[in-house]
Amino acid sequence: MSYSVGEGHGDPSMTALAPNGDPVLAARLTVPAVPGTFVRRQRLVEQLAEGARTPLTLVNGPAGAGKTLLVADWIAACEPGDVAWLTVEPEDSAPGVFWAYVLHAFRHHGVALPEYIGSPARPGEVDHSLLARLAAWLNGRDSRVVLVLDEFDRVADCAEVADGLQFVLRHAGAGLRLVVISRTEPLLPLYRYRAAGELVDIRADDLAFRAEETAALVDRHGLPLSAEAARVLTERTGGWAAGLRLCTLAAQRADDPESFLKEFEPGHSTVADFLLGEVLRAHPAETQDLLLRTSILEETHPDLANALTGRDDAEPILEELQRANAFVEPIGHSWYRLHPLFAEILRVHLGVRHPGLEPELHRTAARWLIRAGLLDEALPHAADAGDWGLAAAEFIDRLAIGRLLTGLAAERLDGLFARMAPEVSGPAPDLVRAARELAHHDVDRGVAYLQRAEENLPDGDGGDAAAVRLSCAVLRVLAARVAGSADMAESAARAVAEEERSLPANRLEQCPELTALMLTDLGSAQLWAGRFDAARSTLSDAVRAAQGPATAFPRHEALSRLALIDFLYGLPGRAESHARGAIAEAEHSGLAVSDRTGMAQLVLAAVAIDRDDLTAAREHLDRAAATSATPAACRDPIVAVELAILRSRLLSARGDSRAALLALDDLACRPLVSAEPSPWVSDRIAMAMAAALLADGDPQAAVKVFEEQPAHGPESLVAEARARAAAGESERALRILDALPDHRKRGPVIDVWVLLTRAQAVDALGDSAAAESLLLKALAAARPHHLRRPFLEAGPWVRRLLLHRPVLAREHAWLTGALSRRPVDARPWEESPSPRPEPLSAREQDVLERLAQLMSTEEIAADLHLSVNTVKTHLKSIYRKLAATRRGEAVRRARELGLL
Repeated sequence: MSYSVGEGHGDPSMTALAPNGDPVLAARLTVPAVPGTFVRRQRLVEQLAEGARTPLTLVNGPAGAGKTLLVADWIAACEPGDVAWLTVEPEDSAPGVFWAYVLHAFRHHGVALPEYIGSPARPGEVDHSLLARLAAWLNGRDSRVVLVLDEFDRVADCAEVADGLQFVLRHAGAGLRLVVISRTEPLLPLYRYRAAGELVDIRADDLAFRAEETAALVDRHGLPLSAEAARVLTERTGGWAAGLRLCTLAAQRADDPESFLKEFEPGHSTVADFLLGEVLRAHPAETQDLLLRTSILEETHPDLANALTGRDDAEPILEELQRANAFVEPIGHSWYRLHPLFAEILRVHLGVRHPGLEPELHRTAARWLIRAGLLDEALPHAADAGDWGLAAAEFIDRLAIGRLLTGLAAERLDGLFARMAPEVSGPAPDLVRAARELAHHDVDRGVAYLQRAEENLPDGDGGDAAAVRLSCAVLRVLAARVAGSADMAESAARAVAEEERSLPANRLEQCPELTALMLTDLGSAQLWAGRFDAARSTLSDAVRAAQGPATAFPRHEALSRLALIDFLYGLPGRAESHARGAIAEAEHSGLAVSDRTGMAQLVLAAVAIDRDDLTAAREHLDRAAATSATPAACRDPIVAVELAILRSRLLSARGDSRAALLALDDLACRPLVSAEPSPWVSDRIAMAMAAALLADGDPQAAVKVFEEQPAHGPESLVAEARARAAAGESERALRILDALPDHRKRGPVIDVWVLLTRAQAVDALGDSAAAESLLLKALAAARPHHLRRPFLEAGPWVRRLLLHRPVLAREHAWLTGALSRRPVDARPWEESPSPRPEPLSAREQDVLERLAQLMSTEEIAADLHLSVNTVKTHLKSIYRKLAATRRGEAVRRARELGLL
C-alpha cells in the first residue's frame, strides 16, 4: 500500500516522504497477520488487557518468543479501541524519522491528527514543541490511543528517542497507552512505572509455553501427542515458541512422534531431513554453499560471507533468505543470524559435504573479524582453526591481556586459551600463559612463562613490539605485587610508562582495565612495603580510571586499600567513606563474589570496634569471613591478617581475652605469602598480640612482644608505650611518645591513643592534674569521631577519673554510659555465664556450617542430599536451640559458643 501526503498535507497524488527523504513504508504500519495455527493464551491476553489500563506495557523476550504475534492477536481479538502500529527500524534512531513514522502510524490507523501538530522537518531532530502539541492533544481526547512499537530494540540505545517518548507518555495522560515490544529493555524509567503500579511487564518467562499450551499448539498442527510427550517437548525447547513450531513441523513427518522427540538429534534426525529438504535444497547451489559455510558463525555480514564463499553475492542472497523466512534473521546494521538449530544441522552437513573445510573457514573468519576490529568474535574462530599463534598475537597486540585478569570476559577467555597447545611458542603465547597462571595464583609458573617471554621480546619501535613489551611490563607489576616487592613493581611501572609513549593514545583508551589493573597492583605493592603516601597516590589514580565493567574489580580493590590506608593513618571517617565506596562499586557493577576480597568489610569492622559498636563489627566480620576463601581474598595476605586481628579485638571487647589470644596463635606461626616481609603488617600482628595480653592482665608479656618484634610505625610505637606504661615503665613510655615522628600525618585515633597513654604515664608518676588535662584533650579529639574503644581499653584509671568527676561525666555522657555499663578490666569468669544450649545433632551441625557460608536453603539441601523441607526442619531446630530468630543471629550465637 502506498501512503500519500494527502492525509493532511499537500497533494494527495504524491507519495509521503520521511524527513530523511525516503518514502514512508506502509508495511511498517501494518498489524501482522496471525496464522491459523496460533494458540491464544488467555493468561497473556489478560495481562495485555490490564496493560491497556496503564500507561506502559513492555513485552520483552528473545527472538522467536512469540512477542509480535501475541500483541497482534490481542488487537484482533479484543479490539482495544484506536490502535496505531509501528514496526521500528534502525533508521528510526534519528528522532525526526522516528516521530514522523509515529505520526504516520496514527493517521494510517484512522487517528485523525490536527494539522497544527505538524511533522518533523529534519531526520536528526524533532522540535520539542511538536511533542508538546502531540501530548496535549492526546491528553484532551475523550478516548485513548494504543501505540504499539514493535522491535523497539532496534533503537533501544537511542536516548533522544526514549526521552521524547517518555515526555509524550508522561504528558498525554489517559489519552495514550504505549505497548513496547523489544528484545532488550528500553531506556525508559521503568522503575518509576513499576513503583507507581503503572507498568505491565511481560517477560521471557511469561512468554514461554507451558505444557498444556504446547499440547494446544501441537493439536492445532493436527499432531496427536500425549500429555507426557507435550511436557517433554516443552522441556526440550524451554517453551520457546519458534522451537516448538519447528519440532512440531518435524514431528508431523515422523511415524512415531513420541519416539521422535526422545531420539531427537539435530544433525541426524527428521528435523535435519526436514530443514535440509524443505529449506536448504529448495535454494540454488550458491545459496546452499553460503548457508553451509556461514553455519560456523553465530552472526554473519555480507562481506564476511563473501570472504567465506570467495564470491561477492552474499548481500542479495541473505536479503532473499530473510524475505523468504528461511531461518535467516536480520539483526541490524547489515548483520544476520541463522536459527541456532538450523545452523547446528548445517554444520553437520558441512562436515559431510566438505570434510576438512571447517578449520580453514574458521581461519578465514578469524582474519576477517580481526580486520573488522571484532577481536572477541575472532578469537574463538582462531582457536577452532588451531591457529593459536594468530589468536595470541592479536590478543597481545590489541592490549587485551588485562581482560584475562578482570572483567566479564575473563572466565571465557581463560577457558578459550586453556586449549592452547603447549608446543605453540613465542612471546605472545607465553604472555598469555603467564597471565593465566598469575590469575590462578600460580606465581612460580606465571613468572617462569613471563621470564621466557622476556627472553624473546621483539626489538624495534613498532606498535606490535611495543604492545608485547607493555603487556610484559604490566604482568611484571602483578608478579612484583605477589612477591611483595615495591621496588620491582615501581621499576616495572616505569617500563609500562615508557612503552605507553610508543603507542597511540586511542589504543590505551580502548583498554582502560590495563591501566587500572597496573595502578592497583603497583599501589598494593607500595602498601605492602609501608609506602603509604605513594600507595595512596597510586590507588587514587586507579580509582579515577574509566568506569565500567572492565575496571570494576581494580576500582573496588583500590577503594578497599585506600580505606585500609586511611584506617592505618587513624582516619575513621575517611576509612569508612572509602570502604562504603568500595562496596557500592562492587554492588553497582555486579562484581562477582569471587572477585571481592572482603577488605572493605574488614575496615568497616575495625571502625565499628573503635566506636564500640560491637554488633555492627560482628556483622561486618561475618561478611568479610564469607568472602575470605574467594580467589581474590586468597591472594591477599593482608585479608587473613586483618581478619584474625579483628576477631581478636572483638573477643577482647566482649571480655574474652583468652579467646582473643587464641585467635592470634595461627598468625604467630604461619608465614605470610610474600617473598618480602611487610614492616607494618608485622607491627599490626605485634600490636594485636600485645593488646590481647594487656586485656588478659599480663603487661610484662605485652612488653616482651615488642622486645622480640621492635615497633616501626607511629601506631605500633604508641602500642609499645602503652604496654610499658601498663607494666610500670612510665618514664620509658614517655620517652617513646616524645620520640614519635611528625604528628601532622596522624589521624584522631592515633592522637587519642597518644594522649591516653601519656595521661596514664603521668598519672602513674603522681601528676593527676596533667593526667586530667591530657584526658580532656583525648575526649575532645575522640568525641567528633565517636571513639569509645580506646577509653574502654586504656585501663581502670580512665574510669576512675571520669566517673568520680561529675562535671566530666555530664559533659561526656556519650562515653561514661559505656564505662558504667561494663568495666574495662572485667574477666569473663566474673560474669554470670549464659546457659549452654541444647547440643546440636550431627546433621544440624552440618546445616549450621553451611548456613555460615551464606548458602541458601536450596543449596544446603543439594549439598547434603536432603530435601528442602528436611533442611527447613533442621533450621527451625537450630534456631530454637540457639535462641535465635534468623540466620545471621544464629550464626553469631554459634560463633560465640564456639560451634563454628
